[in-house]
Amino acid sequence: QLFWAHTATEEARDRWTRTAVSLTRARDLFGAASAVRGLRDELAGEIGDATAAAYLVEELAAGPSGFAVSAAARTLLDAFRRTVGSSGYDDALTGLTDLGARRRLVEAWLTAYASAIGKPLDGEQHDGEGLDGEGLDGGVLAEAVAVELCPGLARYEVDAPTTATVTGLLGAHPRVRHRTLEVRLDAFLSRTREFAAVDVPAFRAYQERRAALVAAERTRLRVDEYRPRVMSSFVRNRLVDEVYLPLVGDNLAKQLGAAGDAGRTDSHGLLLLLSPPGYGKTTLVEYVADRLGLLLVKVDGPALGRRTVSLDPAEAPDATARRELEKIAFALEAGNNVLLYLDDIQHASPEFLQKFIPLCDATRTLNGRDLRGKRFAVCMAGNPYTESGRAFRVPDMLADRADVWNLGDVLTGKEDAFALSFVENALTSHPALAPLAGRDRADLELL
Repeated sequence: QLFWAHTATEEARDRWTRTAVSLTRARDLFGAASAVRGLRDELAGEIGDATAAAYLVEELAAGPSGFAVSAAARTLLDAFRRTVGSSGYDDALTGLTDLGARRRLVEAWLTAYASAIGKPLDGEQHDGEGLDGEGLDGGVLAEAVAVELCPGLARYEVDAPTTATVTGLLGAHPRVRHRTLEVRLDAFLSRTREFAAVDVPAFRAYQERRAALVAAERTRLRVDEYRPRVMSSFVRNRLVDEVYLPLVGDNLAKQLGAAGDAGRTDSHGLLLLLSPPGYGKTTLVEYVADRLGLLLVKVDGPALGRRTVSLDPAEAPDATARRELEKIAFALEAGNNVLLYLDDIQHASPEFLQKFIPLCDATRTLNGRDLRGKRFAVCMAGNPYTESGRAFRVPDMLADRADVWNLGDVLTGKEDAFALSFVENALTSHPALAPLAGRDRADLELL
């Protein structure tokens, strides 16, 4: 209103009014919001405020002619005029020619008046959004100042409520005071526009940037290589269900913690699986890691060799061993939700295996990394029957502290489950029998 009354020329006002009416009709007819965008941008450049420019376009295009004035602003000005009387307010205002000085004078008088009466203009005591420190609604104050400084503008009265009070709120929020939220329509729409124009694009840009960085790091760290991949032919047969999984589960409960409130918080232990090739040690570990949602970091014992005696990749004897040690370093760096699996440890040196002894007790440290309270487990697998005939030795301190299971020996007395496992494993290999793999195990036993 100040721009329209004191800055814009009569010719410019007439041109903008005609343009606003015409372009608004085009927008209403064709539904294209871009029709009035150029006019809004032009007025925003003149006024210096995009929100005020958007309001001016809508005010010029809508009837009746002039600017709206709310009931609260009318109430304030009527009461203010009756109170000030001939106190010199009009003389002081008339004596000022600078618009900024006139505005500050009117604001000071109206604010002082509102402070004196001690309540906002709608007659209700507020303590929320839109009020300054003395109880005067900031929107009503700005509207009343504009009316005082622009007496020559045409106006029409609007009684529609633009504020609402929400009571009985329990949440903690900067806008909620004493369980009450004051909502002003103009302020709410302004925040919504800013949120849509600034916050939403910024958040989407942040998500895209974060996704790009995560993808780059996943590629650099090759995380997908550590996701367990269960073979499609794997069958959770009776042997796995009743013999192997209880053995593995009891140990992982000590390393990762058992489910429920009864679980221990002091993790410790290590799992050592021994058997000739073909017993399914690696397949079993892959399945367990997949079901528990763990990254499976597999380290190849033959690649380490007997010359590897340190966990430091810089001290690796060759590039192949260095790559395996880097896998161990990655597992320790990840720390959580990791199952470190060392396969074919009969090819590794006992001195290297001794490095894992601290994981077996409550200190739960490895290479300076504190793994207490983390979902980190270690499993070793080996073939005690070496090709060269050399004795396969596990360090005594490691063997004493780890749960050592020979997958062949634990089958003693489980001949029926072992024999049935051959049939269960063969089901998926024959198209006529494959449907039985998804049936209840009791149906298979009947056959």
